[in-house]
Amino acid sequence: MIWIVALLLILVWPPAEGRSLGVKLVNWGVDPRGALPALPETLPPGLDDNGDAVTEHDLLEQEYYRARDRSSTAKWRMDMKEWSDPITPETERQVLVAMAVLGGLLVWRLAGTDR
Repeated sequence: MIWIVALLLILVWPPAEGRSLGVKLVNWGVDPRGALPALPETLPPGLDDNGDAVTEHDLLEQEYYRARDRSSTAKWRMDMKEWSDPITPETERQVLVAMAVLGGLLVWRLAGTDR
C-alpha cells in the first residue's frame, strides 16, 4: 500500500517549472509521435498589418480545428495533449504533503491493529 502512495506522489509532484510527470505521461500517451497539430499562438500586435502572416496563421488555425472536429476522440486527444496541472504547484505540493501525512498515519494505524 505504501508503494502506491509513493508512486502517486512521484507522478503528481509538480516541478518548479512545467508539468508534473503524470501530466507529461498523459500528454505523451495521447500523441506519442507528435502527429496532432497544436493550436497556434495568437498573432502579436505588430503582425496585424502583415497579410501573409495573417493568412498563414489562419491556415494553421483552420487545420487545427479541422483535425479537432474530425471526431470526439480526436477532440479528446487534442485536449489531453495540451492538458496541464489543474492547480498551482505551490497548492498542489501542500495538498500532496497533507495526503502523504494522512496516508502515512492511516497505514501506521492499520498496521497497529494487526498485532
